[in-house]
Amino acid sequence: MNAIDVEHLTHIYSAGTPFERVAIEDISVSIGQGEMVGVIGHTGSGKSTFIQHLNGLLKPTSGTVRIGGTDIWAEPKKIREFRFRVGLVFQYPEYQLFEETVARDIAFGPTNMGLSEQEVADRVRTAAEAVEIPQELMERSPFELSGRQKRRVAIAGVLAMRPEVLILDEPTAGLDPGGRTNILRQIGNYHRKTGNTTLLISHSMEDIAQYTERVMVINDARLFDCGTVGEVYARTDELVEMGLAVPQVSRIFAELRRRGYDVDPHVYTVGAARDELLRLLAKGGAR
Repeated sequence: MNAIDVEHLTHIYSAGTPFERVAIEDISVSIGQGEMVGVIGHTGSGKSTFIQHLNGLLKPTSGTVRIGGTDIWAEPKKIREFRFRVGLVFQYPEYQLFEETVARDIAFGPTNMGLSEQEVADRVRTAAEAVEIPQELMERSPFELSGRQKRRVAIAGVLAMRPEVLILDEPTAGLDPGGRTNILRQIGNYHRKTGNTTLLISHSMEDIAQYTERVMVINDARLFDCGTVGEVYARTDELVEMGLAVPQVSRIFAELRRRGYDVDPHVYTVGAARDELLRLLAKGGAR
């Protein structure tokens, strides 16, 4: 059974008015249990509209969304249950912090799930550890923290609900390079430890290549492609045409290939580039 099955999903904003706009159109995709999948697309492509359907924040104009095989809108009164099962971290989630202390902010979600005090406390501790929030910060106001620390607190609040599916919408937006690396590393570690299903939405094709196994591309409201990173990124010219920034290292290796060097032109991460250069040097840098 898949974690997510989306069938012919369409959403139209302001339907039947002069402001009608098709945000996503006829998207069908399946995501397996335990997968980590990237979602990319230019600004306004429909990425955010798509992911908001996965936990019922938006209701389809047409089509079906199934989580764990169940149509989430089959019984509308139970939609709240799916918002616990599918955790969504919005872009700039630190703007949603509001409690008096870090611990209480992280505890908000599991408390609303009706869990016991002990279970809530255990989840708060585990979630804080997952994103490396030190114990000495737990009783401080979240508004006294740095931007990077606030981001961790906001993510921990979603992790504390232990969702079956975790969706992160541009989780590194606005962070410096060090903060970006740390957040992505923590997300990767959490995914490997829990084995949950994770969707990572990002404008950075480098980050998607490094941290995910498969990638969805949404372009102008429709699903352009869904496959392994290698399969999708091999369509370089088409991705560039739709306004996506192919990883710089990929452009370098494509140019090396054009200049006659015996390198794999489909290199998407710095680690893969290093390995490919070492292989080439071992051959004497042959063309």
